[in-house]
Amino acid sequence: MAAHFFQPSETARPKTPRPNTKQYPAFVGHKPGRNNTQRHKLDIQLIMIMNKTLYIAARDHIYTVDTDTGHADEIFFSKKLTWKSRQADVDTCRMKGKHKDECHNFIKVLLQQNDDTLFVCGTNAFNPSCRTYKTDSLEALGEEISGMARCPYDAKHANVALFADGKLYSATVTDFLAIDAVIYRSLGDSPTLRTVKHDSKWLKEPYFVQAVNYGDFIYFFFREIAMEYNTMGKVVFPRVARVCKNDRGGSPRVLEKQWTSFLKARLNCSIPGDSHFYFNILQAVTDVLHINGRDVVMATFSTPTTVFQAQLSAPMTWRRWPTRSRDVSKSRNPPIPPGSFPEDKVPRPRPGTCAGSASMERYKVSNEFPDDTLNFIKMHPLMDEAVPSIAHKPWFLKTMVRYRLTRIVVDSEAGPHRNHTVVFLGSEKGIILKFLAKMNSGFLNDSLFLEELNVYNPDKCSIDGVEDKRIVGMQIDSKSHALWVAFTSCVVKVPLSRCEKHGRCKKSCIASRDPYCGWLSEGACRQVVGNVKSAFEQDVEHGNTDGLGDCQNSFVALNDHPSSYEGNRSLYVTFP
Repeated sequence: MAAHFFQPSETARPKTPRPNTKQYPAFVGHKPGRNNTQRHKLDIQLIMIMNKTLYIAARDHIYTVDTDTGHADEIFFSKKLTWKSRQADVDTCRMKGKHKDECHNFIKVLLQQNDDTLFVCGTNAFNPSCRTYKTDSLEALGEEISGMARCPYDAKHANVALFADGKLYSATVTDFLAIDAVIYRSLGDSPTLRTVKHDSKWLKEPYFVQAVNYGDFIYFFFREIAMEYNTMGKVVFPRVARVCKNDRGGSPRVLEKQWTSFLKARLNCSIPGDSHFYFNILQAVTDVLHINGRDVVMATFSTPTTVFQAQLSAPMTWRRWPTRSRDVSKSRNPPIPPGSFPEDKVPRPRPGTCAGSASMERYKVSNEFPDDTLNFIKMHPLMDEAVPSIAHKPWFLKTMVRYRLTRIVVDSEAGPHRNHTVVFLGSEKGIILKFLAKMNSGFLNDSLFLEELNVYNPDKCSIDGVEDKRIVGMQIDSKSHALWVAFTSCVVKVPLSRCEKHGRCKKSCIASRDPYCGWLSEGACRQVVGNVKSAFEQDVEHGNTDGLGDCQNSFVALNDHPSSYEGNRSLYVTFP
């Protein structure tokens, strides 16, 4: 098997001391001016930044934090919204066999609905509900509505949701037993639509990762059991699906109140060679980024824990949406592999095309599609072609197992000139890796490791000696030059850079190639972002240190490179 192994940059850079991340401020649920010795379990589910405010969705509560908060040891909330489950719901939850710790209202959906309102959904003791709140005061607006198909019943279940054109697109499970997985549209002025119920060709035990609004489509990224390989047992594949925003469902005979535009394809994340090695566990996906003139998304993948582990990351380009549908049913007849349909067997109008588009002038709305097209869509939602990677090679690769990378955030406008891309990868062990994404022939297809940070602080984040180091959310806050990192029990505010660790060593500062750091004329390495008024030196592209001498007495010799990673890969996908 051919593979390209990533190694830390060979550029000669002095070894610098690892920063003391335990000094970073943390939010643990306290209000200023109170007796802050008592701790309670937060069970943070997600975080979101909007209008210089950090929203923290937790168990029974939503907290708001001013992102301009100072550098104190502890961060306090400015407002707290309390939404607890009614006792009747809690009693029913317990009666159905759930533990009392599960019978709370875990906030799983927190979205900006418009300029003035938030849309919030919680598990509500296994009876999901949704509410609307004022953005500034967190005051409730209107009545509660059902959270079914909008929010999971169990806090452990993954879900995604977004608003587009006043409509809510959600992907979750619709029942107490989590049997019926659904991609769902509701609210707004369009018909309520869903995926076909209990049809494994459409969805088979999916784990939803991200929803993306782009152009005429909503894209859903998830992983699921691959029915086209059902003779091999439960093989998990990463997927991307899309639906048309103007989809109004099928006819009264076929696909009524169901998607007529739903298509899905495999994401091909693999190492090239005589025999491809696939990374099939999709972990996290960014929103759409505009990098080097292209609209892309980046994601992290891993291998299953039961097989060989390798750490890698690679860009992928969505050159086009696949054009051929795969007949899933043929996989029941091995050893013949799943086949594809010849063009003359694909009905017109072509499945997956949005009604009213240039090629669909005859059909203004989807419920006018002929029944043969709708029946074909219902039976064959899987595309034969997978979404390939750009250049068909890894972005970075590192063997030796230590931890999984499960989160990703990207600053696509890093540095004083906003012309660099920095990727932050978060792990299940509280470790964050920071990379510079480099250009080659106009594409992001190389990377440079910048630094590793152990962000989890047991002194602030552990409760009764219990440590949960899984990173559940990350948000970049460019305005305050911070990375907000959420664990289940705390949120840590981490600077995007640690330029001061280079001290007065110009060689170390320049060799770091960190776009956030520059050498100032005063003789120190400092943060350079935004409108830098003083002159500075920086060489992000090459890190050339010729003639800068050594800094033998400036630092303690300490290797700051990560020694190992675990089976992950990052990619980016370009939309057509």
